[in-house]
Amino acid sequence: MKKLLLISSLALATIAHAQFSTGTVSLGSTGMTIKMDTTPTLATLTLVGADTSYLAIGFGTNGMASGADGFIYNSASATDYTYGGIGVTPSADAVQDWTITSNTTSGGIRTLVATRSLAGGAGDMAITNAAGTMNIFFAQGGSLALVQHSGANRGYATLTKTAVLGTNDLLAESKKIVLYPNPAKETVSIKNADKIKSIDIYETTGRKVKSVKMDGENFSISELKSGNYYLEITLKDGTLSFEKLIKE
Repeated sequence: MKKLLLISSLALATIAHAQFSTGTVSLGSTGMTIKMDTTPTLATLTLVGADTSYLAIGFGTNGMASGADGFIYNSASATDYTYGGIGVTPSADAVQDWTITSNTTSGGIRTLVATRSLAGGAGDMAITNAAGTMNIFFAQGGSLALVQHSGANRGYATLTKTAVLGTNDLLAESKKIVLYPNPAKETVSIKNADKIKSIDIYETTGRKVKSVKMDGENFSISELKSGNYYLEITLKDGTLSFEKLIKE
């Protein structure tokens, strides 16, 4: 039971620290690009476009329909907006949930980085920290003034979020224990064997059948019967890793 709880905890910890990103996506002929990154608590929007134009993003598939949530940069203090319908100037939300953390220009191009909680505030579209798609609409103005854009400087896009490795995940990857071949007949080799202090091998019933002191990158399992086994691996830094092994 103790081992099952430990394995479950490790799996939950991996999920809890997952991060996702859409990567950089080009937005039609506007020259704008967008990237959305998420963690379990935060959404980070990176928006790039002409530094003499307003840059507008809306969430959903209905364009500037009344009530649609949006992010608009036009040099004003507000960036969190609600659309009022086609032809109606969007209104700034009473509470501004987006925070611009970086605003730089170079060679006529502006790069904005803004953060927000996943849930946002009243009227904001919730953003999930999970793999999947996000539908957006976009526009780039002819100037920084928040007025009607041209028909050519707008469009729709679908962003696809996929899992990425965060700092903690990269550290975990560097310590990851991999058994090969698996299934195995006589000998098992291990990736990152130099990080291992000892290995205890258990039958599925929970009975320990073998202890291994690592001396090199492989060890023998020739004396084990065919079947499934679980390895409790103690690393030199004191942490535990659990792996399943199939003996042919």
